[in-house]
Amino acid sequence: MNGNERKATLLVVDDVPENLLLMSELLRPHYHLRVASGGEKALQIARRSPPDLILLDVMMPDMDGYEVCRRLKEDPRTADTPILFLTAKDQAEDESHGLELGATDYLGKPFEPTVLLARVRSQLRLKDAADQLRARNAELDREVEQRTHELQAVHDVTILALASLAETRDNETGNHLRRTQNYVRTLALKLREQSRFAVQLDDQAIELLYKSAPLHDIGKVGIPDHILLKPGRFEPHEFEVMKRHPRLGYQALVHAEEMLGAPVPFLRIAKEIALCHHEKWDGSGYPQGLSGEAIPLSARLMAIADVYDAVISRRVYKPEMPHEKAVAIIREGCGSHFDPAVVEAFLSLEEEFQDIARRYADTDESLQAKVQQMNVELAKTA
Repeated sequence: MNGNERKATLLVVDDVPENLLLMSELLRPHYHLRVASGGEKALQIARRSPPDLILLDVMMPDMDGYEVCRRLKEDPRTADTPILFLTAKDQAEDESHGLELGATDYLGKPFEPTVLLARVRSQLRLKDAADQLRARNAELDREVEQRTHELQAVHDVTILALASLAETRDNETGNHLRRTQNYVRTLALKLREQSRFAVQLDDQAIELLYKSAPLHDIGKVGIPDHILLKPGRFEPHEFEVMKRHPRLGYQALVHAEEMLGAPVPFLRIAKEIALCHHEKWDGSGYPQGLSGEAIPLSARLMAIADVYDAVISRRVYKPEMPHEKAVAIIREGCGSHFDPAVVEAFLSLEEEFQDIARRYADTDESLQAKVQQMNVELAKTA
């Protein structure tokens, strides 16, 4: 051992003083040494400052070595500390029992000093290798966590950028996006209490729902301003143009995936919502006329969130309506417009929906800014 190497620390446990003295004389020239004459004392020393290796006698009064080993392996502080059993027992089943408890080696008494020193060196080398491996694995885990966090940040920024792009051209405010994504998450958390939805709505799926919901109207970027920004009702031909936005949004997201050269998992739910959030349970919606559970669950959740917010929120072209009006509309649409299971969840969450609406309410300033923006855009089309 050179001057730069750390001197390993050993804990020797034996109830016979002569054995402790012999072991001390043999090991102290090479290692830092701690000694304990019983199991309880050994546990106290090891837990206070775990050694690099424990040399543990098996046959001791009060608490034998097997019990000491079991307790050490159960404690996270000492679970990785190697244990070398020292015992006069020489039955195979005794050795097997010790190894099953987690000991790394077994040396019978009496032992040759050179053999003991060799076994100790071997166990310390193995521990050093295991420690290095654990440290490397921990470093790799940190790197993976950091890269995963960075990748997730890219996903989130991508979604927010796309959603903001749609919001700048629409008559909706940014808070509409915040409200609807919170409505969707609240509905999903409630719905997964039912066993038939639990697998489909795990934590990861709900997080993707929450983050993807702001992209539901991304297709509106492809709708002409004179229709998109019209403050009143659409004429039939204008509504037909407006009905293109779900497919336009879906195609934009598909195109983004094609440019990347592979499907992007975090966009799967975004594509479902963009394409299907105007489908209706009875098949009378658009653009595909899907019905029932052929409509993706994500879009069925979004349908209620979008309609509720459209009713209760102020717009540049209409005043807000009371919560009760929105509830009545959704209740009336149960089984025709909306999935009955989602309506049932919504009706149990009225207070939560009202709280979200209050928390992210549009301010007079935001509405006025949106009016000015719309006027500028409309002026360009005049």
